[in-house]
Amino acid sequence: MPASTTTDRTDTPAGALGPTALVFGALAAAGLWPTLTFGLLPWTLMAGGLAVTFGLMGVHHARRGAGRMVTSVTGAVLGTIGLLWPFVLIMSLY
Repeated sequence: MPASTTTDRTDTPAGALGPTALVFGALAAAGLWPTLTFGLLPWTLMAGGLAVTFGLMGVHHARRGAGRMVTSVTGAVLGTIGLLWPFVLIMSLY
């Protein structure tokens, strides 16, 4: 076997946490569009929570050298915005 089978620092599933958080964060932030707010409300809450979770884990692994910090932070921020928007909207009604 001429090729090495040892793992590299970039051969880790932790590298996918940032892009996954970014996709979930974009889905969560899509709920901010006024015509989509109530139609995407359950998806906004679920995707926002997953984006924050995956984004923070991506930041943790990016600090250790696996993955990218920018995509993880962006996904976490978008997820936080999408997760907090329904609560702000409901609290503004009272």
